[in-house]
Amino acid sequence: MRIEIATLFPDMCETVLSESIIGRARRAGKLDIHCRNIRDYTLDKHRRVDDTPYGGGKGMLMQAEPIYRCYEAVCEDFGARPHVIFMSPQGKPFTEKRAIELSRMEHILILCGHYEGVDQRVIDEIVDEEISIGDYVLTGGELGALVVVDAVGRLCEGVLADESCYMDESHYNGLLEYPHYTRPPVWHGREVPEVLQNGNHAKIDQWRREKSLENTLRKRPDLLRTAPLTDEDKQVLRRLREEQSQTGDDTEE
Repeated sequence: MRIEIATLFPDMCETVLSESIIGRARRAGKLDIHCRNIRDYTLDKHRRVDDTPYGGGKGMLMQAEPIYRCYEAVCEDFGARPHVIFMSPQGKPFTEKRAIELSRMEHILILCGHYEGVDQRVIDEIVDEEISIGDYVLTGGELGALVVVDAVGRLCEGVLADESCYMDESHYNGLLEYPHYTRPPVWHGREVPEVLQNGNHAKIDQWRREKSLENTLRKRPDLLRTAPLTDEDKQVLRRLREEQSQTGDDTEE
């Protein structure tokens, strides 16, 4: 998979993308990630990429032409048009479901805005979708882009050891993940659940599924409306709700 980030701060992005799992995947050739400096595509001799907004107002806007020239260079280098994402607080909330869908694409270009924003005309011209990582505003799109690259990149073939590394994790299957434990078996008087120490994998799988349902019911009951639940899952949830009711810890779906 090839991912391109169009940004005014490529070094900022490279610092993060050169570390940990994503960094190792890049070095191993499992992910092809490039950070392009939008300033390299301006015709202004001072490498300026912003100007004052029409209609007045504070701040500066990123100009359309340098961004478009960057986009054209990406298309030319790859030989095809990428799927273009603009990081924006006005975009659709980013989800694991969308990360899975994006991980199946061949080529993605993520545009990072800055200053007071980007000339709307280039958004209308090249952007396929706007994505937000939350209902708040950042100083630029770089942090959001890095979140998207990390979430998408880890799902690509060969980045993690195998699919089991992410298929049981929170949100992938519509539920929150079960709790994890490691050595020592007792810490601050808190013991690792016995079922995890007895080697019975069938019981361990059952315990993990029930704890996943319990976590979801307690922390994010809204997810249960759309999660793919088996008849056994529904029985477990009925029991958990009864237990909550008895303890006075009612949770609404």
